[in-house]
Amino acid sequence: MADQTLRRSPRIKVSSTYVLAALVGSGVIVQSQLVSVVGTSARLQTAMTVFVGVFVQAVPFLVLGVMVSGCIAAFVSPAVLGKVLPRNEPAAIGVAGLAGMALPGCECGVVPVARRLIDQGAPSSVALAFLLSAPAINPVVLVATAVAFPGEPGMVGARFTGSLATAVVMGLVWSRIGRPGWMLPQRGGHDHCVTGRSRWEVFTEAARHDLLQASAFLVLGAAAAAALRVLVPPVWYERLAGQVVIAIVVLAVLALVLALCSEADAFVAASMSSLPLLPRLVFLVVGPAVDVKLFAMQTGSFGRRFAIRFSPLTFGVAIVCGTVAGYLFLGGVR
Repeated sequence: MADQTLRRSPRIKVSSTYVLAALVGSGVIVQSQLVSVVGTSARLQTAMTVFVGVFVQAVPFLVLGVMVSGCIAAFVSPAVLGKVLPRNEPAAIGVAGLAGMALPGCECGVVPVARRLIDQGAPSSVALAFLLSAPAINPVVLVATAVAFPGEPGMVGARFTGSLATAVVMGLVWSRIGRPGWMLPQRGGHDHCVTGRSRWEVFTEAARHDLLQASAFLVLGAAAAAALRVLVPPVWYERLAGQVVIAIVVLAVLALVLALCSEADAFVAASMSSLPLLPRLVFLVVGPAVDVKLFAMQTGSFGRRFAIRFSPLTFGVAIVCGTVAGYLFLGGVR
């Protein structure tokens, strides 16, 4: 009987939580060695600073996002979605875009929320409109923009309008051209709600799953942003004054590669005082919509086929919407 008991004893399962804990522990152990190595190179120091900055800025809002994701998994059923969202898809896209004002978080935390909305039965175009609007038009971002540009109240209205237009236009476009085969299949969001399980259990399981998955791709995206940052000389934008069209394109690309958190990018844009407001506005509209960090996270949540179609299209739409909003609210090129 003793031998049978030993044979039947459960094995310790190596889960992603244990792997994450092991990596954190290893990082603490080799911290001093890493610092000594990084200290020998200014470029490595810059890359490390960017990596840590992107990651630390994003983590609180990523946690907020996965908590919202867990709440959606536990409390939002297809029946609830059917009552809240209009039956007309274009109208639902508009509602989802405006609903982005209710979630004070950056783009990192919205990705798992959008994935959960799709898993719970929302049309992908509606979820993607919310994904694009939430990090750009929420009160935290708008207040930060007002603080960063105290003498330019038009920047707040221009950023709100340009970002909301990007979200709605992309939602409408995706409703026309999007194909189910371009996205990963639903991950069984309804399977969490099994009879006999409490809502708390459903919430914790869904939130833990999304946090671990999103964190992994956040690390990859932050590493890519750090690597690209050291390749872009900081004096380039100073030479673009007077070349507005080129400045718009360059700052849009900078927003793509720098991968700043939407709560902090306004202060970076404000520091580029030698450039007109219009290129800096495009920088603020493009950044929360598409960057290398988001591309990595969207690849993990929605699939590579989705990301390679959605991101370039979003990039172009954001440039156009930001430019038009700048002409409307900033009085042209300033």
